[in-house]
Amino acid sequence: MTAPRLDILGIGNAIVDVVAPVEEEFLAKCDLRKGGMTLVDEAAARSLYDAMPPGRESSGGSAANTCAWAAGLGAKVAYLGKVADDQLGQVFRHDIQAAGVHFPSRPLTGGEPTGSCLVLVTPDGERTMSVFLGAAVGFGEPDVDARLVGDAAITYLEGYLFDPPAAQAAFRRAATLARAAGRQVALSLSDPFCVDRHRAAFRDLVAGHVDILFANEAEICSLYETGFEAACEAARRDAAVAALTRSERGSRIVRGAETVEVAALPTTVVDTTGAGDAYAAGFLAAYVAGADLRACAQLGSAAAAEVISHFGARAQADPQELRRTVGV
Repeated sequence: MTAPRLDILGIGNAIVDVVAPVEEEFLAKCDLRKGGMTLVDEAAARSLYDAMPPGRESSGGSAANTCAWAAGLGAKVAYLGKVADDQLGQVFRHDIQAAGVHFPSRPLTGGEPTGSCLVLVTPDGERTMSVFLGAAVGFGEPDVDARLVGDAAITYLEGYLFDPPAAQAAFRRAATLARAAGRQVALSLSDPFCVDRHRAAFRDLVAGHVDILFANEAEICSLYETGFEAACEAARRDAAVAALTRSERGSRIVRGAETVEVAALPTTVVDTTGAGDAYAAGFLAAYVAGADLRACAQLGSAAAAEVISHFGARAQADPQELRRTVGV
């Protein structure tokens, strides 16, 4: 087995995030469920975009955010996802490459436009997302680069991408290729909405293909349809490592008989967008560096605390300083 050239290969919905602050009344006016994630069509996305106040645009999607964060933390990172050959696709490509992430995916031509995630942040820091997937749903098995999977120590899969059957097949192919190359597979459950729609398929994927599982409390409880303590034990059984976040209560990491509890870092909550993505990035950046589970969770917590202290899903502070603070 050769040593991996990459630390992390992310696979997910390649979409452009647009994050904007709004008042509670705006959500009611637009008939949006606060704190939720809703899939919308192109017309609805355009209508909401036109009604929103000015926002910050960046390459996005959960796994793309994790990849950008991990690159900032010093990991060698690549990303696979589908954008169109249009203006937003060019925004995505330029932004993620500028973050230090290798992005070799070819653009889609003649199909759906590049997807977008419209993120509305209320004064309490809660984010409400309306997602038009667009070209991202075109990702399938042919888009899985076997060479890159074999070159990456960890292939990181985004649960948001799991909806289309073609993407599920792509996940299984990527996981199979990674295992065959002696590499590891990580999965983020992403959202209870995703788990509710595909619970049986997610359980099968976790039990049969996943080495490192990321989930928040609501997601892991939905996956196993039980309370948090019982869900922790089920995750301990199914995955080699499970990193389970609990907002202000910190995170619990389980591996075999080992259990690690790490407190959340105090911070001012401005925008919770990307908290889980940043946590996964910090955890994985420390994990590939050979850190113990506590240090992995501490770097994840530090990244999450930084990202929720301002608008947007990317770091404003120096990620390397966070790493030095944790000592990884």
